[in-house]
Amino acid sequence: MIKIIVCMKQVPAGTKVEIDPETGAMKRLGSETRTNPYDLFALETALLLKEKLGGTVTVLTMGPRQAEEMMRDAYTMGADDAVILSDKKFAGADVLSTSYTLAQGITLLGGADLILCGRQTTDGDTAQVGPAIAEHLNLPHAAWVSEIINADDEKICVKQDLASVTQISEIPYPCLITVEKDICVPRLPSYLLKKATQGKPVRILSLEDLLDQDLSRYGLIGSPTSVERMFAPPETEKQVYIDGDAIEKADRLFSILTSKKII
Repeated sequence: MIKIIVCMKQVPAGTKVEIDPETGAMKRLGSETRTNPYDLFALETALLLKEKLGGTVTVLTMGPRQAEEMMRDAYTMGADDAVILSDKKFAGADVLSTSYTLAQGITLLGGADLILCGRQTTDGDTAQVGPAIAEHLNLPHAAWVSEIINADDEKICVKQDLASVTQISEIPYPCLITVEKDICVPRLPSYLLKKATQGKPVRILSLEDLLDQDLSRYGLIGSPTSVERMFAPPETEKQVYIDGDAIEKADRLFSILTSKKII
C-alpha cells in the first residue's frame, strides 16, 4: 500500500481573464474556472496505482476557496481526501513560492510515498512547479513521464519522453513524477461516488496551519519573478466555409493549404 498526493489546480476556463494592474497577477476570484486538464491525467494515474497496490489518494491544491468544486469532482472520481491551501497571503505567487507553499502543505500532511503532478498548467505553462516541489522536499523526481512501466510498494519504474531521447527511470519512494497527457484516459465522475461523498469535508488550510510561517516565502512577497504583461493572443484566423461537391471542396481545400505553405 502506498500513500499518494496529487497536486491539482483550477485554471481559467476561457481567454477572458482579469489582470491586477499593480501586481500583474491574474484575478481568480469570480472568474469561470475548470480543472487544469493535465492534472486529470495525474489523478487518473494515482487512482490506477491505488487500485493495483492499495493505499490512499489525497488531492492538494493552492487557491481560493472556490476550488472546493474541483475537489468534490476529485471525490467523484475516487480520491480519498482533499485539501485546499487558501490564504490571501498566498496570492500572486510565482513558481518558487507556489511550489514552496505546496511543499509545506505536503509536509503538513505527513509527506507521501508518491507525489503526482500534471506536466504543466494551461495558465502558466512553465512545467516547473512539480520539479520545484521535489527540490524543496529534497526528493528524487522524474518529469515528462509517458508510461508507468512497473510499480510496487518500494519503487516505481517510468518511461520519460525527453526532448531528444526516451529514458527509463527506476525511482525509490518517496519521489515525485509529472505525467504527460498520453499516459492514460481519465475516468468519468461516478454518480454513486458523488452521492456517497456529498457530505465529505474538504479541508481548508491557511498560512497559520503551516510549519513555516515566514511571510517572505509566500505569495507575491516571496516571488522573485513577476508577470510584466499578460494578454490573450489576437485572433488571426477566421473560419472558412467551402461550398460545392466533394471534388470541388477537396480542390479548394488543397489550394488553401498550399497557399499557406501548410502542404
